[in-house]
Amino acid sequence: MSDTKTSTAAPGAARKLADLDMTALAPFLALAALFVLGTLVNPNFLSVDNLLNVLTRSSFIAIIAVGATFVISAGGLDLSVGSMAALVAGIMLLFLNSGAVDGNMAMLCAGVVVAIGVGALAGLLNGAIITIGRIEPFIVTLGTMAIFRSVTVWLADGGSIAMKSPEMRSLFRPVYTGSFLGLPIPVWIIIVVGLLAAFILYKTSFGRHVIAVGSNEDVARYSGIHVNRVRALTYVLQGVCVAIAVIVYIPRLGAATTTTGLLWELQAITAVVIGGTALRGGVGRVWGTICGAFMLEVVGNIMVLSNIVSEYLIGAVQGTIIIIAMLVQRTLQKKKQS
Repeated sequence: MSDTKTSTAAPGAARKLADLDMTALAPFLALAALFVLGTLVNPNFLSVDNLLNVLTRSSFIAIIAVGATFVISAGGLDLSVGSMAALVAGIMLLFLNSGAVDGNMAMLCAGVVVAIGVGALAGLLNGAIITIGRIEPFIVTLGTMAIFRSVTVWLADGGSIAMKSPEMRSLFRPVYTGSFLGLPIPVWIIIVVGLLAAFILYKTSFGRHVIAVGSNEDVARYSGIHVNRVRALTYVLQGVCVAIAVIVYIPRLGAATTTTGLLWELQAITAVVIGGTALRGGVGRVWGTICGAFMLEVVGNIMVLSNIVSEYLIGAVQGTIIIIAMLVQRTLQKKKQS
């Protein structure tokens, strides 16, 4: 009797395991296919310099998308991350230009703390309005997207905010241009952020609560989980990730403009979705998200190297990718239900 139960249960378990593995492996298989396509288009695609450049350029979206993985896994959405990045960058640069702290290194460290603090507060604002006001995340973050962008334009007086001190710029520049053990510093930052995020999401009670809230909010609440607290904290984590991305981004240009972070929310959400995280919540894949962000930059790189499609259509391609990814997710969900 027990053998019969085992034999009937085994195929079901194997099928679930296969579905899970395919969902998790899909972004990496797609990335491998892109590598083949890139090599066919241009042999220089697989050069070390090109791949490291692509990895470095994808760092901003990858870091922001890691934060978005927590928000979306908990059943939320944040459309304000691009405008938030512009606001954090503007405030950080104004602080660095103020000379409030003696010594360039001390001032730079203080600026990093200010950036992370502003990002966390902006995320907390989103989370508080959503949970306390009981308003849909789409509406709240659409509103704060406009608020953050408008405040940035006001701070920049309609122009840009540049880092004034040449010494500060030279001190800050290695955060983007420097390398360690052959890898660019931004890549190391992606790895560290990914490891921390994976540990929090997969190995802590908070991570389990995030998935539970995204799976079924009512069941999570009846299980004793503080749903509002968990959801608000995911937005705080999103804000911190935005701040870290800004810290990596500022040394690249040394300035923030009114268009800084434009459409980053689209790229972050696309990276999360094609990375295997369910937009409806309840499933979160940190490494898939990072792979998704890298894929977006690889697509853009292939378009530049091939000259087949204008690089000005990168946004259109990314929009198409997220629509296709959602169709694939829905198809897989229907297959699992059947």
